[in-house]
Amino acid sequence: MFGTLLAGLTFNSCLEEYPKGKIEEDDAYTSAVEIERDLVGDLYNYIGGSTPSHGLQGTIRGVYDWNSITTDEQMMPVRGADWDDGGFWNRLYNHKWTASDGELSSTWKYLYEVIARCNRSLYFIDRYRFRLVLTNEQYDAYTAEVRGLRAMFYFYAMDMFGNIPLVTDYNESLENIVQSKRSTIYRFIFNELQEVAPHLVYERSNWLGNYYGRFTRPVAYFLLAKLAINAEIYSDDNWTDENRPDGRDIFFDVDGERLNAWQTTIAYCEAINELSMDYYLEENYGLNFSIHNESSHENIFVIPMDNTHYNNTFHYIFRSLHSAHGGALGWGTENGTCATISTMHAYGIYADNPEQRDYSKVDPRYYYNFFADTVYVNDKLVDDGYGNPLVYHPLEVDEYLTGSPFERNGGARMAKYETDYTAYNDGTLQNNDIVLFRYADVILMKAEAKVRNGESGQDEMNMIRERAFVDKREATLDNLLTERLLELMWEGWRRNDLIRFSKFTTRYDNRFNAIDDPKGFTTVFPIPGDVLILNPNLHQNPGY
Repeated sequence: MFGTLLAGLTFNSCLEEYPKGKIEEDDAYTSAVEIERDLVGDLYNYIGGSTPSHGLQGTIRGVYDWNSITTDEQMMPVRGADWDDGGFWNRLYNHKWTASDGELSSTWKYLYEVIARCNRSLYFIDRYRFRLVLTNEQYDAYTAEVRGLRAMFYFYAMDMFGNIPLVTDYNESLENIVQSKRSTIYRFIFNELQEVAPHLVYERSNWLGNYYGRFTRPVAYFLLAKLAINAEIYSDDNWTDENRPDGRDIFFDVDGERLNAWQTTIAYCEAINELSMDYYLEENYGLNFSIHNESSHENIFVIPMDNTHYNNTFHYIFRSLHSAHGGALGWGTENGTCATISTMHAYGIYADNPEQRDYSKVDPRYYYNFFADTVYVNDKLVDDGYGNPLVYHPLEVDEYLTGSPFERNGGARMAKYETDYTAYNDGTLQNNDIVLFRYADVILMKAEAKVRNGESGQDEMNMIRERAFVDKREATLDNLLTERLLELMWEGWRRNDLIRFSKFTTRYDNRFNAIDDPKGFTTVFPIPGDVLILNPNLHQNPGY
């Protein structure tokens, strides 16, 4: 499934020359097996990654960081001489990014590179369909999987950049590439997923086997639910006029029924259950992120990780932990990312000193998601390198910790994934699969859609809370947004959530230097400047 790249092929993006490439010789593919391996399976090499800005998760300065460190969930404080990086992390936290940020351009290139590879695959599957006498079933299955992957990457590109080029022709020339409205891209993605879903295999994607890591029908249903829950955002082509459409007035055709956005969300959440694939909340929250999490009944779509077979890396624990903590694990770590103060408050941490806390108010997921307070490895106290116990101070966090007594140990650190002591490359080549889509999110989307549609989401929200062993809570929108933070911490959805709940531009925590953005232009990132220079058909997003 995870084949090597075809030798000699190079792909650019809309930034450079849009992939057009040479037509392969007539004997490039000689069997359906080669078509499936090289034109479908090979695409899965690009969902994860090992270089900055490549991969949907696991790497740095790409999709994950633009959707996480721009939020109230986590931050990268400047710690002495570390993490200034030309002000990059500070710009993310304060929403001061610009069209000239190279990391943004690299993220755009990555997303469009994969889209281009999907277009190429579809072109050659069509070209060889009759030459190799592909059966109709093979043709439908191969094209459905590639179109589903392409729709997923368009989802991320549309979510981040709003008005973007919609290109489905492998041989499209640069001068013909124009910008589409976000609502147009949105409907294209939604329709594509609806069309391909019946042709996708009726299999789980997160379990070991022939479809491990593949784009299967439950993955498509998850994305359709995610698209529907964000309908008010994605249908809005003028996101700075402070006038958002109402989800009850946005309609979709779902199996012959005309449903509003919230009813559509519910329908696709329920469709995942109706597949009878045994999706349910694991009794143990941590099992979903364990070293061998391929057995999870809760994970829907993952980036497969195997430190001896795949090159996909996971940098977030490595860059979060103090160097002494990493040393105790046998790794070199970077002592960077930490949770924010508001995140700690959401988990019930209001006192930095553990002896002063009201533990009846601390959410148990705190202990799964964070390294905080005094640090132990294998029940052994970790020395901070100066003869003292290493202690993470969860509430001693600010944008600049340089000169602070908590410069090196301020902030709670990432601990969501079980520590893999067999991991290579300072822990970044781990065996824990990276979780992209999870059934707990499905339940929370259904609860939210019900509330937005004037119904009760109480049962769904409290399924999540009961699993966490915390008291029931009223399913209001505010409580649901908090619950999504508690449940989905570190999973890459926080920007998406804050925008939907109209909270992305607020001045949370100590973010006093944040840009003043009452109209919400920063809810969409700028089109990279070098993209605009190359293609004059494209125009900058409002506010930049």
